[in-house]
Amino acid sequence: MSTIITTGGRPDGRSERLAQDAAEVLGCPIIERKKRSIMRLQQEYGADVIVAGKDRFDLYRIGMDEPFFFHPNSAAFRLKRLVNGEMDPLIEVSHLKSGNSFLDCTLGLASDSIIASFITGDSGKVQGVEVDPAVAFITGRGLKSFPSESDLLVQAMNRIEVIQSDAIEFLRAQADSSWDIVYMDPMFHAPIVESSNFTALRQVGFHSELSQHWMEQAQRVCKRRVVVKDRFDSSVFKQFNMTRKIRPNTKFHFGYIEK
Repeated sequence: MSTIITTGGRPDGRSERLAQDAAEVLGCPIIERKKRSIMRLQQEYGADVIVAGKDRFDLYRIGMDEPFFFHPNSAAFRLKRLVNGEMDPLIEVSHLKSGNSFLDCTLGLASDSIIASFITGDSGKVQGVEVDPAVAFITGRGLKSFPSESDLLVQAMNRIEVIQSDAIEFLRAQADSSWDIVYMDPMFHAPIVESSNFTALRQVGFHSELSQHWMEQAQRVCKRRVVVKDRFDSSVFKQFNMTRKIRPNTKFHFGYIEK
């Protein structure tokens, strides 16, 4: 499926520059909007559409109900809880600390990487791997430009480095024991109804199940723990003999393998 880039219905100089930025990174053509609807553009060009607006990029894949765009999602209120002294389940299960390195193999909207970046701080390192080029681009730009009154959130987002790559290929290129924590949050095998914020991501993202080779590479690369998040009824925890952290009254759990 091809992708084209256009602007909003009333483009200005900024949106035109953003469209050019996306075209240069993604190698997709820019198509003048000419007052055409997104659906009409999709039909005329048989392509997905990225819209460069005044302050964000929207990705409309053919058949999507709503566009995919970057927002920190749950990271904003999770960060507030951490500041207030509460514990975050990801930090609890990973034992992540200031100065650590955290590799997110399934970046998506980067919600978990933002929390990891807050904890690891300026002395740490957080990279997120995203296989979908359009998602990687939109999330990467959003992390550097999303407006927020929280300096802590902005700083955490800015520290994350986005890598567009297949996760297994990226892991293969990493040295043994080179990351403190290697994290995977594969697309759940069935959606969680309450998690409506991820509907667009589910529609655009690549759906890959954890494989034996993926887990082997993650264990080779990690220094301390491989951490996986999945639905409460997922078979991956048992399949890979993980220590499972059951979270009462929640529909996703964490599992980990100690190095």
